[in-house]
Amino acid sequence: MNNFRAKLIFTLIIISSFNYLPGLVFSLRLNPHNSNSCDNKVDPRTLQSDQMAVVINGYSERRIPLLQSIAARYSASASVSTILIIWCNPSTPSQTLSQLSYNLSIYSTINAPISLIHERSQSLNSRFYPRELIDTRAVLICDDDVELDSKSINFAFNIWKSNPDRLIGFFARSHAYGCGSGTVIEELRKIVDADKNCEDILMNFLVADKVNAGPVLVGAERVRDWGDARNEGEVGKEEREVGLSSRRGDHRKRRGECIREFHRILGRMPLRYSYGKVVNSVGEQGLCEKGGKLVFCDQQLLK
Repeated sequence: MNNFRAKLIFTLIIISSFNYLPGLVFSLRLNPHNSNSCDNKVDPRTLQSDQMAVVINGYSERRIPLLQSIAARYSASASVSTILIIWCNPSTPSQTLSQLSYNLSIYSTINAPISLIHERSQSLNSRFYPRELIDTRAVLICDDDVELDSKSINFAFNIWKSNPDRLIGFFARSHAYGCGSGTVIEELRKIVDADKNCEDILMNFLVADKVNAGPVLVGAERVRDWGDARNEGEVGKEEREVGLSSRRGDHRKRRGECIREFHRILGRMPLRYSYGKVVNSVGEQGLCEKGGKLVFCDQQLLK
């Protein structure tokens, strides 16, 4: 199965009576009902399709400089209408957040303002909640440790325009969701909260169940994944060690267990196989630090 982790994902925002609703992925964000954490209702007729909103999750104070750099890059893109920083660390001092908010205001532009939203909980589910500040059908959901070139972002955005009901992403192996209500959905979200993991997998489960189609994998010319465990050296060490993927074997094992749990609770396996990859050029791949050099992550350096 070709699935996407929430490192970077685009999401299509629509309204539906279906109650539910993540390294770049487009997904469905559906209108929630009777959900305290998802009480923003969106009229699809008011959403624009010529630009996208960007939602970046933040948690570690050690990644704040990188987060600011990534937000500034997106704010400068003509394809972006707004950037939301969802800060999910309730223990972060207010002084730190005030300074972060000020720094982000410096990078913010008139065409793409940057907003900082401080969540009261650490829930990874919050990255998929409807937000009144989001006024686009397409939403780029990404982590705070991935840098992507603007050309690749625009390329993926154009692919989404031709596949508006599909998840579109750069990283193969993950999954993605958003708001909703009902005992089953609540139970699924509780698994995410308990493990602090697998929110992107749950998104893929729910979107595939809704549209009966798998995701579309696209290529990027240059994407720097600071949190990739394959990175080596001191450069980016702090950013790498605070990420979920730093758990290595345990992280991947738990994600497999999530798939089994979601399957069991739903009573069906909605994930769909996807084949192939849409690329704008050849040789694209994530970049990692190895031997003091920035190289493709799968490249083996000669000793």
